[in-house]
Amino acid sequence: MQILNNPNKLLKEKSPYLLQHAYNPVDWHPWSDETFETARKTDKPIFLSIGYSTCYWCHVMEREVFENNEIAGLMNEYFINVKVDREERPDVDRVYMTALQAMTGSGGWPMSMFLTPELKPFYGATYIPPKAKYGRAGFEDVITQIHEAWTSRKSEVLSSGDNIVLKLQELITSRLSPSVNTDLSEDISDNAFKSIMKIYDDTEGGFGTGNKFPRPVVYNFLLDYYYFGKDFNALDSVSFTLKKMYEGGMYDHLEGGFHRYSVDNFWRVPHFEKMLYDQAQLISTYANTYLITKNKFYLFVAEDTAEYIMNNLSDAGGGFYSAEDAESALDAATPHIKEEGASYLWTKDEIEKILDKESAEIFNFYFGILASGNTVNDPHEVFGNKNVLYIANDIYDTAKHFEKMPEEIAKIIDDSRSLMLKERIKRPRPHLDDKILTSWNGLTISAFAKLFQVTGNKVYYDKAEKAADFILDKLFNENEKVLLHRYRDGESRFKGTLEDYSFFISGLIELYESGFNIKYLKYALLLNEITIDKFYDPEASGFFDVEISDKDILLKTKDTYDGAEPAGNSVQIMNLLKLGYMTDNKELIDKAEKCLKLFSDDLKRLPFSSPQMLCALSFYLHSPKEIIISGSKDSESFNSLIEVINNTYIPNRITLYADDELIEISKFIKSITGDSKVKDTAEVYVCENYTCELPVSDAEALEDILIQK
Repeated sequence: MQILNNPNKLLKEKSPYLLQHAYNPVDWHPWSDETFETARKTDKPIFLSIGYSTCYWCHVMEREVFENNEIAGLMNEYFINVKVDREERPDVDRVYMTALQAMTGSGGWPMSMFLTPELKPFYGATYIPPKAKYGRAGFEDVITQIHEAWTSRKSEVLSSGDNIVLKLQELITSRLSPSVNTDLSEDISDNAFKSIMKIYDDTEGGFGTGNKFPRPVVYNFLLDYYYFGKDFNALDSVSFTLKKMYEGGMYDHLEGGFHRYSVDNFWRVPHFEKMLYDQAQLISTYANTYLITKNKFYLFVAEDTAEYIMNNLSDAGGGFYSAEDAESALDAATPHIKEEGASYLWTKDEIEKILDKESAEIFNFYFGILASGNTVNDPHEVFGNKNVLYIANDIYDTAKHFEKMPEEIAKIIDDSRSLMLKERIKRPRPHLDDKILTSWNGLTISAFAKLFQVTGNKVYYDKAEKAADFILDKLFNENEKVLLHRYRDGESRFKGTLEDYSFFISGLIELYESGFNIKYLKYALLLNEITIDKFYDPEASGFFDVEISDKDILLKTKDTYDGAEPAGNSVQIMNLLKLGYMTDNKELIDKAEKCLKLFSDDLKRLPFSSPQMLCALSFYLHSPKEIIISGSKDSESFNSLIEVINNTYIPNRITLYADDELIEISKFIKSITGDSKVKDTAEVYVCENYTCELPVSDAEALEDILIQK
């Protein structure tokens, strides 16, 4: 029985997740051709474990299984063991998650898959305990049975792998065959809205029962639907949900930022990890909700969340880090003893030692602090008498209870939060996953550009611009026309997937519309050409999730599921439409139409699955407002007109600045604005359905035009 006493092969990797496992007694291998060749030569099946560095149950399985010498010895004897960071290799993760869901009906991380040396899956699960518990088979029993099957019935195992891959390929092919009925109409959005509202929780906000997830793609669709249909139920469901999310323990009331999801149905107790993609998307959602409602609460949350990113997830070079862990050490002296939420939870006694008597009473009432603890759901039985901060009583109820003015209560709460945060900073901080991903940075660039548009605060624009320049410098090879996926510790690696290209293009478009630096529009157009070349299916339309030429990816999927992140196809279709209208390129618009028709069956059959693609459909069905502004960017009139544009919620909008550089790209601009010579007084042309309004230079007149549907 072979047990490693030295670091395994993961020590040479850069992924924080892989490095966490570099000293396991398991002989881990990275995902590579060399590893696959070893499996073939030794005639051993592959055990593939996929997770990520801030995954709680991944940590549990490591402690229970992969650090167990006896189990590690069996793993090393029976298998070639492969570790994959799902965030570093979303292409690999997607294939085997598709297989796992088909095999078991569900999925999650850690993902535990058993493959033939040809990478075909034949058995799969998520977390597997060392011994049978939670109604799950024990890992030792599972690997022993698989070893016996491999040594005595190998042909059956190989045949099972072949059949699973064949069935998955047939499923993918049949689902993506062009439909006979490909009509694209607003009925699709109407049906989606009805389906979504059926599962809306009008008591606690959110959708469905049980765990509550912040799924910004759904809110994006509902805000879009409200804009065109004026159904106030759509707006109310979003505004109420966003309010409840903030009030719950899902939100970090001391430092800002949202945790991954709540383990109850009223946003109280979160799963404590913080992901960059959640923060980015929610900034945009809260900012857009502010634009519609003009309620400054939503803008406050957006800016507070941005502040969290700037303080905690920002690299000095300009990129944004990926995540902070759910668990952390209870004591710096014992860094390996960790619990979920340890950094964020408080006992009543701890609070009363930090704050004076009156402040503690007010703080505890406001945040629902109890001597027995307020964590109504304790999945891992570690919270005990600890408390999560959630707004149990608002400022006005608290003021009434303590017979004070609301302004007095607000100041006491703010001062108390500052003192509590100073104390929390002394605690061991959760692990920071400091890899920089192109896809998630694209989402964050969009968010900061949007926030700049709404607030006019140049800090946000500078952050977006610096991040975009970081990606262009470190992760894009213009000569080879390759966008890479991950940067960490000086290393840029892994070919970008569709999400990398599409999310980054979207961020560049938003950045151009924020500051009108033509460089970013040019890069968006260049990357769009590369995306079409590498991912577009010229026969059936739609975009593959990985490059058509990739050889180590068994299944070529065209994902349409808008989950915690939007699908690459959803974002890329919108990119085609926006760039098509920006440059008067009908070929791009036609491609978008073909994609929407390819996916139309999914949109009709499973509308809740693709809400972001429904936003692209809405953009296609409602001719966009093409807003073209001319004049000196330094003039007072220019800034006043831009402020009107940026403070009006228009989901089907493109904004262009008519200068010589743009006219070289978008020649139709000259026919609208005439002479491109910059004038002192700015003017705005609003065009729709190939018809333009007369130019306006007055902010009030522009506002009247923009609010017309």
